Amino acid sequence: MRSCDIDYVVSAEARGFVLGGAVAAEAGAGFILARKPGKLPREVTSVEYELEYGVDALEVHADAVRGGARVLVHDDLLATGGTAKALCGLVEQAGGVVAGCAFVIELAFLHGRERLADYDVHSLLVYDSE
Repeated sequence: MRSCDIDYVVSAEARGFVLGGAVAAEAGAGFILARKPGKLPREVTSVEYELEYGVDALEVHADAVRGGARVLVHDDLLATGGTAKALCGLVEQAGGVVAGCAFVIELAFLHGRERLADYDVHSLLVYDSE
């Protein structure tokens, strides 16, 4: 991880916070919290995304990503890819560059990687069948 060329790691609440901060510290990068609406104290950038059971939203501080910053999207689980795709959208909306997406576990049978086809995706553990 130390060889990653990233400026920030972004992770969604709440499970993403568990390892996201540690990944950022190990990489020598800043850590950006992506939270549900209304939880951050300053001006925010927001994105809505579809879940299997409805619609949700994530927000980051509007000034969290400086233009051109390289950001690693990190989460504990890649399932359908909705949350990760939303995080990528937030990074790009703020003027950042998604350097890659990293996950602890990937449920490959849910095809989330396909939703992230435009990005470099890495998972530590991949489960291929239900």
